[in-house]
Amino acid sequence: MAVKDENSKQSCLLGCAIAGAIAGVVLAAALYIVMGYGSAASIFLGGLAAVILAVLMMVVFCRELPAPIDQGFSSANPPAKPSEPKPAVSTASAAAAATSAAPAAPAAPAAPAAKPASKKPAAKKPAAKAAAKPATTAKPKAAAKPKTTAKPKAAAKPADDGKPAGLKKARGGKADNLKEIKGVGPKLEKMLNGMGYYHFDQIASWKKKEVAWVDENLEGFKGRVSRDEWVKQAKILAKGGETEFSKRVDKGGVY
Repeated sequence: MAVKDENSKQSCLLGCAIAGAIAGVVLAAALYIVMGYGSAASIFLGGLAAVILAVLMMVVFCRELPAPIDQGFSSANPPAKPSEPKPAVSTASAAAAATSAAPAAPAAPAAPAAKPASKKPAAKKPAAKAAAKPATTAKPKAAAKPKTTAKPKAAAKPADDGKPAGLKKARGGKADNLKEIKGVGPKLEKMLNGMGYYHFDQIASWKKKEVAWVDENLEGFKGRVSRDEWVKQAKILAKGGETEFSKRVDKGGVY
């Protein structure tokens, strides 16, 4: 519908703008509440729809009337002026005018835009340090010479006079019960410990020359080593075996 004068055109434009704005607010609210769109998307789509709808309504309802066509009537014989009919107000114009006359309803407040998720500032990477001067290539150290494997200590050799090698103390702090050897009583055991002999394997390793030396140096018990065959008994006991005499000693029936 064309608009004749400037005032009507302004009223029409204003009405179209208001109608488009109301439609945009309604659409944004529907998208946000009903369709579940985000607030930013709803406001954007509602605003876009409001602009498009307002422009379309302005083009359709607020365009200007075409200029009257000159039909060649002379001033001497002007055509009879027809009685000017009152311009028919279109329903749309009336609605627009009524809308412009009535105080515009306050637009529904737009839903607050969602706060953007706070992003932690990315840790600044330290500026690349100036390239360090290439360090002078360190001379490779000479390979350490492997330590010579300590040679196991050789078993103490008996003295030249035939004395068997002894120990300063019992291995592990616990001596064997030498009284399990027949012929060795508590007194002889104490004497042997004093000479450095605590274990069966020591006595089992004695040779003839060593047996002779011990036989000669057992004060008050000379010849007892060879006579009671201590070496033979000690070899059995050193391997974990038992003799008839050692069984009796273990049962407590001797000492």
